[in-house]
Amino acid sequence: MRYQRSTKLFKEAKEFIPGGVNSPVRAFKAVGGTPIFIKRAKGAYLYDEDNNKFIDYISGWGPMILGHAHPKVIKFIIETTKNGTSFGTPTELESKIAKLAIKMVPNIDQIRFVNSGTEACMSAIRLARGFTGKEKIIKFSGCYHGHSDSFLIQSGSGAVTYGNPSSPGVTQGSAKDTLIAEFNNLENVSDIFNKNKNEIAALIIEPVAGNMGCILPNKGFLKGLRTLCNDNKALLIFDEVMTGFRLSKGGAQELFGVKSDIVTFGKVLGGGLPVGAFAANRDIMSFLAPKGGVYQAGTLSGNPLAMIAGYQTLKILDEDPNIYKRLEKKTKRLEEQLRDISKINKVEHQINRIGSMLSIHFTNTPVVNFTTSKKG
Repeated sequence: MRYQRSTKLFKEAKEFIPGGVNSPVRAFKAVGGTPIFIKRAKGAYLYDEDNNKFIDYISGWGPMILGHAHPKVIKFIIETTKNGTSFGTPTELESKIAKLAIKMVPNIDQIRFVNSGTEACMSAIRLARGFTGKEKIIKFSGCYHGHSDSFLIQSGSGAVTYGNPSSPGVTQGSAKDTLIAEFNNLENVSDIFNKNKNEIAALIIEPVAGNMGCILPNKGFLKGLRTLCNDNKALLIFDEVMTGFRLSKGGAQELFGVKSDIVTFGKVLGGGLPVGAFAANRDIMSFLAPKGGVYQAGTLSGNPLAMIAGYQTLKILDEDPNIYKRLEKKTKRLEEQLRDISKINKVEHQINRIGSMLSIHFTNTPVVNFTTSKKG
C-alpha cells in the first residue's frame, strides 16, 4: 500500500497541531509508522487519502456500532442540520433520547448529557462527592476514565498506596484523593476501604475493562464490589462509556445483573457525534444543579446533531431484537480465526472476549488485570 498523501498530510499537521494529532493514540507512536488520514467511511470500511481500503475492526473506537455512515442516521442528521446546529436552549430531542436511554438501561431514573466520556466520568465523581460528602475515590490500575486530573493516576509500590501523577500538570493534591486498586482483586479493594474508613466517596470501574485490552471481571467480582460499596456507604460508578449499549441494550448492568449507583456513557450513545452522559436514580441526580448544589454545565451539552444521531442509533438497537446476537456471532468467528492463525504459527496467545469486545495478548499467562496485560 502507498501512503504518500497521508505522509505529506501528517508532516503538515505537525506544523499546526501538537504532534500532528488531536488525540495522542492517533500518532501511531506505540506501533510505528505514519498515521493514516481517512477521507471517508462506509459500513465496515475506511478509505484513506491514498485511496487504500481498510476494514475498521475498532468501529471508530466504539461509536459506530451500526457501521459508518448508516443511511438512517445520516438522513436524520442532515434534516436536523437544516433547522440549525446549536441553540443554547432546551430542545425536545434531549427529552426523547433521555426517555429512550432510561427505558433501555436498568436502574436509572434521570440522565444528564455532556460532550465526552471524560466529562461524564469527571461529573460523576463530582456528583458522588457532593452526594456523600466524602472526597476520596478508588479507581483500578489500567482502567481509563478520561483525562481528568483525578483519573490520570498510576499505582505506586504496595497494595494500598496513594497514587502518583502519571502526566505532567496533574498535581499531588489531585493524586492524594485517588486510591489505586487491582482489577479482579476483591481482597485488595477491601483492604483499601478498611484503611480509609468513612473517607471514600465512590469506586469507579470499567465493568469490562477496555483500555488495557479486553479484561473480563472474574465471577463474583462486580457483585463483591457492590457489597463492599454498600458496607462502606460509597457509591459504585460503572464507567460504561465503552460497554454501554454495546454489550447489551442495558450495557454491563443488564448483562451481569449488578446495579451501579451512577453510570456513565459515551461512544455508542452519540452515534458517531461527540457526546457523553451520566445517569443515576432520582435521589442522587437531585443533587445536580440547577436543582441541587453540585455544578455542571456545558454550552454544547445536548447539541441537537449529537442528540438526533444518538437517538436514531439507540432506536435501531432497541427495535432490533437480534442485533446483539449477530454482533456476538461475528466477533466469536473473528476470535476463532485468530486462535487458528496463532496456533498454526505457534504463537503464544490469550484471547479475551465478551460480546463484541475482544483483544489478543501474546502471552501464555491468563490476562486478568493490568499487570498481566503488560506481559503480552
